[in-house]
Amino acid sequence: MVILVLLDEMRKPLEDLKKRIQEIGDSLNLPRKKEKIMDLDMQMSDPDFWSDPDKAKKISQEATLLKTEVEGHEKLETQCADLLDFLDMAIEEKETGMAEEIEKQYHALLKDIEKREVLLLLSGEYDTCNAILTFHAGAGGTEAQDWTQMLVRMYTRWAEQHGFHITVMDMQPGDEAGIKSAAFTIEGEYAYGYLKSEKGVHRLVRISPFDAAARRHTSFTAVDVMPELPDDVDVEINMDDVRVDYFRASGAGGQHVNKTSSAVRMTHIPTGIVVQCQNERSQVQNREMCMKYLRAKLFELEQEKQAQLKAEIGGEHQAIEWGSQIRSYVFHPYTMVKDHRTNVETGNIQAVMDGDIDMFIEGYLQQQKEKRLAKQTI
Repeated sequence: MVILVLLDEMRKPLEDLKKRIQEIGDSLNLPRKKEKIMDLDMQMSDPDFWSDPDKAKKISQEATLLKTEVEGHEKLETQCADLLDFLDMAIEEKETGMAEEIEKQYHALLKDIEKREVLLLLSGEYDTCNAILTFHAGAGGTEAQDWTQMLVRMYTRWAEQHGFHITVMDMQPGDEAGIKSAAFTIEGEYAYGYLKSEKGVHRLVRISPFDAAARRHTSFTAVDVMPELPDDVDVEINMDDVRVDYFRASGAGGQHVNKTSSAVRMTHIPTGIVVQCQNERSQVQNREMCMKYLRAKLFELEQEKQAQLKAEIGGEHQAIEWGSQIRSYVFHPYTMVKDHRTNVETGNIQAVMDGDIDMFIEGYLQQQKEKRLAKQTI
């Protein structure tokens, strides 16, 4: 943290923030976005605008997103200008007692600017979408299933801290403890853009609480992340190729959930993809969630085929074992979390398990940006 002692020493850091805000504005191309907003507002003012509800919804969502982006940037500009005026007044009146308040506002503004700079890294076509997360425990029985539950909690905490809404689609409890597999959506702007970095195998090293001999164990859990696709994205699904099974939900959920065949499992026969949802109260709701999940799976499969990737996602993950992890979480013999793609690491493992994973997300996004720029210069 920058320590500001004297009023006249505060000007340069504030001027630097002003410059960063201007650079963000240049990157956002605000004049073009404002023109687009005016065009969309004109379309929405048409008396027949809602005659096509699907088109109208898409246009209104685009307008809201653009307005949020522009207004957010203008708010930063205003806050920075006001803070500089506040500093000038303090210097002129020699109010050294204002230094603490100015420093406090400076750090709050800096934090907001850093968040805005991260948003600039989210330029993927589906980055604004909700995210679908799935978890699968690797080999290792109860130890691996406990690790899966720890990861589910970590991402749940992260989502709650960022104001996202979580909807559980499926949760398969472990044999003795933990979770075998889980699937849920994280809903909110840029949820997929942030969480796409988390796709891969996560490795845990610790003294197992389930081992009477207190030996060190290594466990693996595979995390898959897909965008929840907008309705206008064309994903062809022939229902003749889909087997739909209905069954009673397992675990908690109330009498209705457990006593009726409300859970839904869909199997896409040509690819072998299997998805299921059992956490909604009605069969209709579970079927709808399953279709969203299946659309995302088939879309991801097609995207990877087009990119000629080797990884197969048809309901299966890469080997959940040594050498395939994207990140390691070490509780013993020392404490450290390290991302093997970016080399970002921290010793505060408890904070990470409580949802503080922004450093890894931002490190990955920055790395992807640098890779794109490197390709452009070749």
